[in-house]
Amino acid sequence: MSTTFPHLLSPLRIGKVTLRNRIVSTGHDTVLPVDCQVSPALIAYHAARARGGVGLIVLQVSGVHETARYTSHALMATDDSCIPGYRALADAVHAQGSVLFAQLFHPGREIMETADGMQAVAYAPSTVPSERFHVMPRALNETEIAALIAAYATAAQRIRAAGIDGVEIVASHGYLPAQFLNPRVNLRTDAYGGDFAGRLRFLREVVVAIRTAVDEHCVVGLRISLDERDCEGLQEDEALQACVALQDQLDYVSLVAGTSASLGGAVHIAPPMAFPAAYLATPAGRFRQALSIPLLLAGRINQPQEAEQLLARGVVDACGMTRALICDPELPNKLYAQHSESIRACIACNQSCIDRFHRGLPISCIQNPLSGRELQFGALTPTTKPRRVMVVGGGPAGMQAAVIAAQRGHQVTLYEAGAQLGGQVLLAQQLPGRAEFGGLITNLHYALREAGVEVVLRQRVDRAVVQQQAPDVLILACGATPAAPRLEVGGSMPVHDSWEVLQGVSVGARVVVSDWRADWVGPGLAIRLAETGHQVTLAVNAPLMGQALPMYVRDQLAAQLHQLQVTILPYARLYGVDDRTVYLQHTASEEAMVCEDIDGVVLCQPPQPDDRLRQQLEGLVLEVHAIGDCQTPRTAEEAIYEATRLAWGL
Repeated sequence: MSTTFPHLLSPLRIGKVTLRNRIVSTGHDTVLPVDCQVSPALIAYHAARARGGVGLIVLQVSGVHETARYTSHALMATDDSCIPGYRALADAVHAQGSVLFAQLFHPGREIMETADGMQAVAYAPSTVPSERFHVMPRALNETEIAALIAAYATAAQRIRAAGIDGVEIVASHGYLPAQFLNPRVNLRTDAYGGDFAGRLRFLREVVVAIRTAVDEHCVVGLRISLDERDCEGLQEDEALQACVALQDQLDYVSLVAGTSASLGGAVHIAPPMAFPAAYLATPAGRFRQALSIPLLLAGRINQPQEAEQLLARGVVDACGMTRALICDPELPNKLYAQHSESIRACIACNQSCIDRFHRGLPISCIQNPLSGRELQFGALTPTTKPRRVMVVGGGPAGMQAAVIAAQRGHQVTLYEAGAQLGGQVLLAQQLPGRAEFGGLITNLHYALREAGVEVVLRQRVDRAVVQQQAPDVLILACGATPAAPRLEVGGSMPVHDSWEVLQGVSVGARVVVSDWRADWVGPGLAIRLAETGHQVTLAVNAPLMGQALPMYVRDQLAAQLHQLQVTILPYARLYGVDDRTVYLQHTASEEAMVCEDIDGVVLCQPPQPDDRLRQQLEGLVLEVHAIGDCQTPRTAEEAIYEATRLAWGL
């Protein structure tokens, strides 16, 4: 056992099963099921994490009743046709030494979508709407409640019949059991409402029904938000009271935070990098003191040292490290081998995990495109024909291409014109709350060294250099350069590009940030300027600020901008400037929008591809590939994916 992580790598007994370590992949949607059943891609995804050494995998939610289809791609455990898929998944996970639980789920009023695009009929304890999804539910009658309780039990029977080790009742994030517990949502006056005992009755009867339906070796746990972080949500004392009341009937409790019912509460479902690491440790400690059964915790526990500290302090018994395992499925094995420095650390960007779910796309990772694509990529095999590969550009695309090509056995040299590798990430990490984004480059630096890539800095590559080096393959990852918009300029108003501001150019006291991109650059700069005393107007060329961002990132930024009193103008196209006035145009009405008494403008414009080297190479007989922003500017996700796909096949 590692002496560095003795607690994290120690076994843990939960009910009648023993986990080989205390690292948990908690339940999370993947959009990998097909026809609401386990698919080969889902099996491959979880098998990769089991093979990587994780102690416990908790499967994504399984609907217990037809009214529980909260998305069109949820797993459903409503009839026996689900059993073979669950069995195949259990066999794959068990073959690699991990334990597998499945989540039992009903969303209540938190319905996101339906398969045919129609608005669903949602059910809840009372007719209290969901603010986030703008859903008004029907109040369940007692006959319907009895049917749902029975459905939890039969779903648990099917899951157990498939050989899965346990079930986890989802009472987190404002879903149906939490709606019954919450006195602001449960307004019933019958036996399932009123005082605490009445509001607890539904969840208690669900637990009893499941216990009756499964054998004694089946683990039964509860996932609950320790605080829904919303004034109308379940509060910490209420959640704790429920856990204490039920602990004699449960094998463990799994803690998270937040609620699906509000924008502010939902941010905690997958908290972005602006939140501190392990930020739920203090409230979790209250639960630890009150409970005698194993306690799991998830919420920004991305690094093994954070998990080890929580366990050493006795705050919890196991740590949910879900996004860390999406980013690096081999994390546990690397700890066993005492190679923690080689772990590809999650940066909590949310760009390719939870954001893809919200767009109805299968899960992946900005740093690890293999996640969710295990069947597409397969195993990386050594090349039988090593070649000399020249990579031009040291941003994420170039670094990743160099790493994968070298891992395949090619002789790789990476050229970067600047003094350090990183590309635009070096700018991105300077924005407030984005420092962790730089971890992407830290991870790639390590991978370059391990792969044996030769790195040449301060070398601008032109046609002559390419001809001199005569590579077998040339990969262009030259990135992008700022592009100036067409503006009507009638005075001396200072106009600066966002890159210039991040590099230290000063601006006046009253600033307009013109945000064409609608991503994190505009709001990040607005926050940075507002925090240093500037009066800021964020003029967004989109219907809303952060339209291109993962919603939890956007909503967290919206909260900061509001707190800093930044004025936000949506539908705003920059038209021109004079000495003290910024002229904008409403993109829908085309009417004028004017900002007066302004000292300067900051441009967040789309960059343009750096195509200079490709143009110089016209007529040169050479295998050339272009990836990332020099194809067309997008995000680091596309850059790293394209680099991986290209180098995988070289």
